[in-house]
Amino acid sequence: MISEIPAPKISGFSLIRNGILFDYPFEESIRSALPLVDEFVINVGKGTDATLEKIDKLRAEPGGEKIKIFESTWPLDDPEKKKGGLILSEQTNLALEKCQYDWCLYLQADEVLHEADLPNIRQALIENNSSESVDGLLFDYLHFYGSFDVIQESRSSYRREVRVIRKSSGARSIGDAQSFRKKDATKLSVRLCNARIFHYGWVRPPEAMKQKTYFMDQLYHGDPTLKNSVNETPYTGDNYRYKKFWGLRPFVGTHPNVMALRIQNKGWHWDLKSSPWVWSIRDTKKVVLDLIEKFTGIRLFEYRSYILLKNFKKNGGAAK
Repeated sequence: MISEIPAPKISGFSLIRNGILFDYPFEESIRSALPLVDEFVINVGKGTDATLEKIDKLRAEPGGEKIKIFESTWPLDDPEKKKGGLILSEQTNLALEKCQYDWCLYLQADEVLHEADLPNIRQALIENNSSESVDGLLFDYLHFYGSFDVIQESRSSYRREVRVIRKSSGARSIGDAQSFRKKDATKLSVRLCNARIFHYGWVRPPEAMKQKTYFMDQLYHGDPTLKNSVNETPYTGDNYRYKKFWGLRPFVGTHPNVMALRIQNKGWHWDLKSSPWVWSIRDTKKVVLDLIEKFTGIRLFEYRSYILLKNFKKNGGAAK
């Protein structure tokens, strides 16, 4: 049962640029957070589509008055910023700075919360609000690939990440904005939250996936002309083409309600069963390590961008 103690105030924050052009579920992402947060700060990069207008219309929906929009110009002409996705963390921090509450929920524009998990997030905030040693909350991830009924479950994809931070800890977005560190570069101390992030970064029409890959390659590699433009493939190759590889599994479960219309209107087809198998010798190591994890529950050699604290027991006491 959810505690009668009110949850602390929480800010949501995110960033997006050309969300329509690259077919990001940014509207669904924002909608999924509105019932939980007391404000939602969104950094809209000046682009070439109507992303700003779309988000502005969300303000007319229930809870939309919580949305706070500001525009920014991304330094796409700065070669030093176009390395390793640094622009993304800098723009994320601009949104974080405008959050007025200490607890801050971060969602990237292709990440969506499930309504069934919102009570668990509130409860985690209540339980950890007075624990000054807790810098944030850690979420489990569901990575969808190629279709809304396929997920990627292997060590090729990160299984957890920090998505709620305590602003007073000095947490800052780093690198390509996947995670956070304190101002002195130390890791955040976090507790695992019984909630999921539904990640749809690899579920979009193939052409939109290709265009997004072109753009992201520029942010990571800094070459707008791209090495492989001759054969019309992005710098990093044809990863935008959906393939059958180790770690893909059918998804058994429900999607967030806010995703229903997008899933219904899906305009492309990719079938896992009928796709040819893609394999390399490097996958052998993944198979071995994934099987060890399956039978032991231990993910060997896992990189963690955080310090995982022990959770509370169900009776309210701290776990030993």
